Amino acid sequence: MRLISKSQPALMGVDISSSAVKLLQLSRAGNRYRVEHYAVEPLPPDAVVEKAVVDVDAVGNAIRRALTRSGSNATHAAAAVAGASVITKLIPMPADLDEEEMEAQVELEAVNYIPYPIEEVNMDFDVIGPMPGNPDMVQVLLAASRAENVETRSSAVELGGLTPKVMDVEAFAVENAFALLSDSLGLPGDAVVALVDVGSTMATLNVLRNGRSLYSREQIFGGKQLTEEIMRRYGLSYEEAGLAKRQGGLSESYETEVLQPFKEAMVQQISRLLQFFYAGSEHSRVDRIVLAGGCASIPGVAAMVEEQLGVPTVVANPLAQMTLGPKVPAHALAQDAPSLMLACGLALRSFD
Repeated sequence: MRLISKSQPALMGVDISSSAVKLLQLSRAGNRYRVEHYAVEPLPPDAVVEKAVVDVDAVGNAIRRALTRSGSNATHAAAAVAGASVITKLIPMPADLDEEEMEAQVELEAVNYIPYPIEEVNMDFDVIGPMPGNPDMVQVLLAASRAENVETRSSAVELGGLTPKVMDVEAFAVENAFALLSDSLGLPGDAVVALVDVGSTMATLNVLRNGRSLYSREQIFGGKQLTEEIMRRYGLSYEEAGLAKRQGGLSESYETEVLQPFKEAMVQQISRLLQFFYAGSEHSRVDRIVLAGGCASIPGVAAMVEEQLGVPTVVANPLAQMTLGPKVPAHALAQDAPSLMLACGLALRSFD
């Protein structure tokens, strides 16, 4: 199993997040994609904590239920390890090495970059292209993660009834999905785009330029805080609060007293993430903010980000240009689309 890419057809993209597993399977005809199967299955609280799989059985069972509901007969999957648990480095290598020589050389070099014993690590590499200004050398992207991070995810996927063929890195998979969005943004290639994914427990910033990730950072903040506030204020269970958040039906005071303060907090978190980026780079602004993750679907949040931060802001929909297969519920998919960036990037590995 590879840690970056290279795969076979009909891979089910499996995104294991803190609150749910999201499955997505695509097909392609020419340069057009079609959503063939999709499902989102909630996870019990604390099955995944800060992107680490804690309860493999609970995650595996959720994948199995989602796979059944999606109607797919796929047997192979692509999943991803989270950014914080992955070390990535660009290392220079002589351009004239064949693949075997390159692999041996990368393994020798890797010990200089990885702070764990090599036998405790899963790693892979990909040749990115020639070194700028030096045609005799190439840039090689090294990706490594502790074996336990890879194994818990692989075990959960296998329990769910799928064979993990690709173990990607979240940031690379998101880059893959972002390529589908970039045309619709109407920006020049060298524009600096902040992709902010606000999920259940984590807010992740990926800054991209020319389709490549310049910077990423995550911090603890997400929709779970809104769910917990609904629980506390309205005396509901965690499940009831989550349902009420999605389907409505709470008292009139909800909008002003609960939702509005959460939206304000979300804007502050996005501003904070961007300030970290500005402080550590030569950039002092971004050209566009793209909101992804479950919290991106909150009505009015993109307009509030744009107004308060002064940057044009849109909600991500990586599936906007795709047709839908007969088993795909269109309304549910439209609602979930902003949270399917990672699953989409993984499903696209079918076509590498």
